[in-house]
Amino acid sequence: MSGTDKPPRPPRNGPPRKKYSSSIDVARLAGVSQAAVSRAFTEGASVSAKTRKKVIAAAEELGYRPSVIPRIMLTHKSSLIAIVSGGLYNPFYAGIVELFSREIQKNGSNVLLFSVDHGEYIDEIIPKILGFRVDGIISALSIISPEAAESCAKMSVPVVLFNGKVRNQWVASVCSDNVAGGREIAALFVRRGARRFGYIAGKKGNMANEDRLAGFVGELIERGERDVRIAYGNFRYEEGFTAACELLGSGERPDAIFCANDLMAIATVEACRSRFGLRVPEDIMVAGFDDIPAASWPSHDLTTLRQDGPRMVSEALAILERMISGEQQSGGALQLVPVPLIERGSTRRPE
Repeated sequence: MSGTDKPPRPPRNGPPRKKYSSSIDVARLAGVSQAAVSRAFTEGASVSAKTRKKVIAAAEELGYRPSVIPRIMLTHKSSLIAIVSGGLYNPFYAGIVELFSREIQKNGSNVLLFSVDHGEYIDEIIPKILGFRVDGIISALSIISPEAAESCAKMSVPVVLFNGKVRNQWVASVCSDNVAGGREIAALFVRRGARRFGYIAGKKGNMANEDRLAGFVGELIERGERDVRIAYGNFRYEEGFTAACELLGSGERPDAIFCANDLMAIATVEACRSRFGLRVPEDIMVAGFDDIPAASWPSHDLTTLRQDGPRMVSEALAILERMISGEQQSGGALQLVPVPLIERGSTRRPE
């Protein structure tokens, strides 16, 4: 082989990759102009029934579907809503994403789902989302920094956060009334005779977590109770189990534990029984937050605060629609949704 000879190319594996058919291909097969193809796929455009029929038949034969990109460039509307989530391990947020997807599609838009591994700030994914020219962003769990919020504002892309604290003229939030919920659990524990209290938190810096803790501790202090011990369970079952063992295994154990979500509360119930031989609620009371389906299972029978997912989704989409349509007064809104107490066996002691 000479120095100028090239080695033979390896054989191609499988059939050649099929390219998408274009409107030019459809026009050629249908025997019409490319403009006629465009009009045939544009609602309300002037095109004869005969021409439309020929175009549709050719498109079906070629597997052609019109690209949305030209329409986005022309109208500056994509009919795409981005949903960002980082907590799909939690059944509550998995259900929220499903509700959002169903309602968004029912309203004629399409969904782009983005996942954030750490379940906190969504800053690093914002540039990618904006590159899709989405009409709006809903963050079903994650929070956004002031800098990322400002980037969305510069692009005039409205954002609605779940339990988020950052707001500006393009960023609004729908929140459960976390403070009121924490207060209600504290009042329940005191009525049921508790005197030593524990709180299993999610993450430091998480707004929902901090508000639930603030309500819980604030109510206890007003009632003259100051003995509150805190451990962190990262909103997950496994780490919640470890946090429960930390509270139950050192010093004088609490006789009532409030957990920032149901996954950690279920872990706490199981830690009480399997590791420490404690009866729930006779020896220790446990309450959670969310009211996921497993909370009502007989083996858990968990007292909790119900996040009203359908109402939160409805409120969030209503705010987003007003912002997309140009009603700027919706930007910066904070909509609080009540969290009713659902008392079950894990706290049901006689008062």
